[in-house]
Amino acid sequence: MPRETGRKVIAQNKRARHDYHIEDTFEAGLVLQGTEVKSLREGRASLVDGYASIDGDEAWLLNVHIPEYAQGTWTNHAARRKRKLLLHRKEIDKLAVKTKEGGLTIIPLSLYFKDGRAKVEIGLARGKKDWDKRQSLAEQQAKREMARALRYRNR
Repeated sequence: MPRETGRKVIAQNKRARHDYHIEDTFEAGLVLQGTEVKSLREGRASLVDGYASIDGDEAWLLNVHIPEYAQGTWTNHAARRKRKLLLHRKEIDKLAVKTKEGGLTIIPLSLYFKDGRAKVEIGLARGKKDWDKRQSLAEQQAKREMARALRYRNR
């Protein structure tokens, strides 16, 4: 059987880009149990309440919901367990320094398979204020209206 190639997106945290200014992004591997991988291959996961933290020299992904595998037995996993992130030492150190500065948090942006391995894209983020959210919504609406006008003009 040929190996998987390419990128297959499982879940995206669309709300993260609305609620936060993403300053930097990193790709990290995940330490998963067998039933978690099977559940992810079915395309079931939620990143909505997820975040990452640095404990000592390790990075951890918390509150990401991967539902139990339907055909799993007593070996099934807990849906919201703490999962270890696989990052290089320099990346972990950089994240630790930036989050200790204050005002920054680490959030998962997307969960996907890359060449058959589960990966998560995490972002170093700063929370938006309400007026920032309104301003970005107004910009999106203006872009949509411009695209619509150009589309109808070219007909």
